[in-house]
Amino acid sequence: MKTIDDLQVAGRRVFVRADLNVPLDGGTITDDGRIRAALPTITKLAEAGAKVIVASHLGRPKGAPDPTFSLAPVAKRLGELLDARVEFATDTVGDSAKSTVAALGDGRVAVLENLRFNPGETSKDDAERGAFADSLAALADLYVGDGFGAVHRRHASVYDLPARLPHAAGDLIATEVGVLRRLTEDVKRPYAVVLGGAKVSDKLGVIEHLLERADRILVGGGMAYTFLKAQGHEIGASLLQEDQIPAVREYLERARERGVEFVLPVDVVAAAEFPDLAAKAPTDPVTVAADAIPADLMGLDIGPRSRELYASKLADAATVFWNGPMGVFEHPDYADGTRAVARALTDSPAFTVVGGGDSAAAVRILGFDEKAFGHISTGGGASLEYLEGKTLPGLAALEDS
Repeated sequence: MKTIDDLQVAGRRVFVRADLNVPLDGGTITDDGRIRAALPTITKLAEAGAKVIVASHLGRPKGAPDPTFSLAPVAKRLGELLDARVEFATDTVGDSAKSTVAALGDGRVAVLENLRFNPGETSKDDAERGAFADSLAALADLYVGDGFGAVHRRHASVYDLPARLPHAAGDLIATEVGVLRRLTEDVKRPYAVVLGGAKVSDKLGVIEHLLERADRILVGGGMAYTFLKAQGHEIGASLLQEDQIPAVREYLERARERGVEFVLPVDVVAAAEFPDLAAKAPTDPVTVAADAIPADLMGLDIGPRSRELYASKLADAATVFWNGPMGVFEHPDYADGTRAVARALTDSPAFTVVGGGDSAAAVRILGFDEKAFGHISTGGGASLEYLEGKTLPGLAALEDS
């Protein structure tokens, strides 16, 4: 896979497929981590004299313009971070995009409007997707793939466009792939994995893959309650994917046979109702045993004994991968479990990887220094699919034929 250091970019139009899919509250960006992650590649290209055309998706518009998902706030923030003027095209391949790119000087940066405003970006029809890729290719001379959070998607700007232009991987993708290889090839042991989040179904593939590689797997978040139920415990009104219980039981048995330690909560912080995340008003949490949650309560975080247990299981690890919060970290009453895992990673001498998505957001929201972790991924879903051993279309497209 070529990198941008292998390209001659001076004076050339370089299309950068970034992942600028940031969370918005109205027109306000609440977490600019993905924009910051894109800066090294954009800066390197601009300083080398390229005309840099940055493109991304944001949210899930239905193939048509929707002001709610405009990249205009992202372009503004990118300009602030670059301390330079960033042009903004109000469409993807129309008159605004064409005129914006035509006027772009060497070393300057422009952002196109949300790629998903065009139905060809996400179409399952090869011809429709290819036609959109053709239009995008007409804007550029070179392609740089740097949106790691989108490489597991077979979308026009990720998969089809690289076939139409000389291409290379940006610094972010090169870094992400290098890190993930350290989690799958010649891993330093003990290798501990922390998995959280709401749905166990989202993590079954990676659990199956990690049963062949990890030494211990720690489970928290909403998915933990399906594991506890599979062991025959009472989980009250906690989140449950009942249809996943047979698969969970199978994985627990396979883990036992392979000597992989599965660690589940021993206590949880529970409440009668799900908290209001917007108001963040105080609630009435109680700590109860994880194997006997009262019928009228739902588990919303791992408890204090579980936090100590998890920290002890991470203390001697040489490699740690963490994907998914331990509870409803967005509310202060249920953030301590996620905070405890993050602190355990920052205290550890291990190679620590935070697997993107909600985990990366939690690190920033809870005030941790990102530099205290070995690596914070920009692609939760992409990271998981890589660890599952799947072929990622966006990475395959960057390989030289």
